[in-house]
Amino acid sequence: MNCKQFNSISLEEVLLSLGHLPTKQNEKEAWYLNPFASESQASFKLDKRINAWYLHSEGIGGNNTDFMKKYLNTTVNEVLIWVEKQNFSSFHHQRQIKKSEPNYTIDQILDLQNPNLKQYLQGRGLSPKVYDHIKEVRFTIGSKKLYAIGFENLSGGFELRNAFYKGSLLKKDVSLIDLSINDQNISNIQDRDVKGIAVFEGFMDALSFIELQKSFSGDILVMNSIALLNKSIEHLKNYPDIHLFLDNDNAGIKCRSEIIKFFPEAKDHSGIYSKHKDLNEYLIHRMKNNVSIKTGKQSGNFPEKVKQQPKNPEPEIKKSNGFKRKR
Repeated sequence: MNCKQFNSISLEEVLLSLGHLPTKQNEKEAWYLNPFASESQASFKLDKRINAWYLHSEGIGGNNTDFMKKYLNTTVNEVLIWVEKQNFSSFHHQRQIKKSEPNYTIDQILDLQNPNLKQYLQGRGLSPKVYDHIKEVRFTIGSKKLYAIGFENLSGGFELRNAFYKGSLLKKDVSLIDLSINDQNISNIQDRDVKGIAVFEGFMDALSFIELQKSFSGDILVMNSIALLNKSIEHLKNYPDIHLFLDNDNAGIKCRSEIIKFFPEAKDHSGIYSKHKDLNEYLIHRMKNNVSIKTGKQSGNFPEKVKQQPKNPEPEIKKSNGFKRKR
């Protein structure tokens, strides 16, 4: 990674990764509260057309590198070291555009078989209960043959995880899982009854929810990247009951606030895991401390089955054990 590559990344995504959301925006520009100091009126302008910023309250501006130098109060080299540790989707997208051929190939997509991947999931507190929602993806990068747990999104791309690797293949997009029906023919969210939805940043937290929950039978939305917040909000417009399980860090808190701004009735469940960064960390803590999920007091805070007409509830029907991913 060099400065030219970093400056080609969407500054909007960089700001979002740091937990900063615009107070107002359009196709050409976005306005933020000063990321470097407290203020009550937004003075930080992002020009989306040229991917540059200008802070009116201080009369300074520049590119991504200039921004992170000031934000981290450090050198260019330290900024580039920081960038290498991030996973900006817009940079992955640009790399794919610049190359006529991808630097990877997907060799096989299978039901989960590899014992190392199963052991990795077990270490994350996850049992075979979640296997129906993931795949084993075998792929090649350069000359290296790799395998990982694959979590599919709505565009057919995959989020990948194993004990040593974290990445993604193909197009970035959100993921939707339907926990209430087994009909694989339903491909449009509007083709079925409206119901509740639980929202997560990453798929490990979503799988943790499936592991922990007792009777929730709505949908699950996984953002897969906080850069997909706006797209996630568009999906959420289809649901009357929204349950948030976002991370307890700056970015997660900002995303939560933004969603609640659009949907004031959305329910925040982060209190369940308030002493932990995210839901999976909470699940691992319970597992290591041998806390029974069935009798745990906090697990009762999970949303129950959501009905389409709360004022005239119908008798609860037990769901089948087989869950199918919504396409």
